[in-house]
Amino acid sequence: MDVLVNAAQWFINLFQAGAAVFIDWMTSIVPLVLMLLIAMNALIGLIGEDKVNKLAQRASGNVLLRYMVLPFVGAFMLGNPMVHSLGRFMPERYKPGYFASAAQFCHTSNGVFPHINPAEMFVWAGIAKGITDAGLMTGELAIRYLLVGLVLNFAGGWVTDLTVKWVSKQQGVTLSKTVALEAK
Repeated sequence: MDVLVNAAQWFINLFQAGAAVFIDWMTSIVPLVLMLLIAMNALIGLIGEDKVNKLAQRASGNVLLRYMVLPFVGAFMLGNPMVHSLGRFMPERYKPGYFASAAQFCHTSNGVFPHINPAEMFVWAGIAKGITDAGLMTGELAIRYLLVGLVLNFAGGWVTDLTVKWVSKQQGVTLSKTVALEAK
């Protein structure tokens, strides 16, 4: 009988823990992301979506801007997960590569800029603890992680680009290389 009672208690505790996480998110990350979305959409509204789309079109034509500069600036300014929202301004052909690069920037920039992805700070803290225990400086590690990340995240976006191109050709799918301007 105790086994059934303990199993039932474990089962309900699982959902209570999930509910606690949900409430925590509703009072922390969800309002933050909502405010960032509102701010980004207001800025786009002020500038004009057609101008933002044209700028994205020009930026997406340069592979360094597309997979090194834009994801880094987006991660720094918007953090995770909002950096991915900038992908909406990419042509369909480049969205997978942008997403790959932006997702990686949320991790490799965390040592220098912890606001980018605070939910992943435990990874950085664990690595930093080992570095500190070895008598080394975490600042040097953070800078190296950022610089190596810039190169590898760029490579990840570019390799994803090549993979998308290869799979698209193999599957007979054509993805647009231009940003679709919405009709008003």
